[in-house]
Amino acid sequence: MSAMTSPRSAAEAPVPPAAPLRLVPGGADPPGGPATASVPPAPLPRLAEEERAICAISRSTVQAAIEVLAGTRPAQQLARRLDERCLSALQHRAALTRRVPCGASPTAGRLHRNATVRSVRACRVSADVYEASAVVVEELRVRAVALRLERSRLAWRVTVLEIG
Repeated sequence: MSAMTSPRSAAEAPVPPAAPLRLVPGGADPPGGPATASVPPAPLPRLAEEERAICAISRSTVQAAIEVLAGTRPAQQLARRLDERCLSALQHRAALTRRVPCGASPTAGRLHRNATVRSVRACRVSADVYEASAVVVEELRVRAVALRLERSRLAWRVTVLEIG
């Protein structure tokens, strides 16, 4: 037999690509034909806008928390943004920072001074939860800050605040 008339084995035969499946509520086929796979994509512009808002909230909250530790801002200004546990932990840490005498260490009087938030990153955990991290640069050191934000009554509240 010649090469043009030789029969192909089943293993050599080309396999047509399978049509993707589309999930339709109720299990019915769409009017255009059988079910083909496509799940509606998440609205990217809305998620990107929400992530920018979370980064802005995180940035301002971290800046304010560092100012509380420096003693230049009262902790009660963060009462609407932080939950009760975070607020009391921040107040406790600020009180401990103020108790350190300035002569006890060469850096004691300059802790948390002139701090600026360098960068903020946010990651969506679920529809109502984000986790964020921030880099804070001070005179003497660089700090990392981790936050967990949860939506409550259409407002975002920080439920975890860890300042390194």
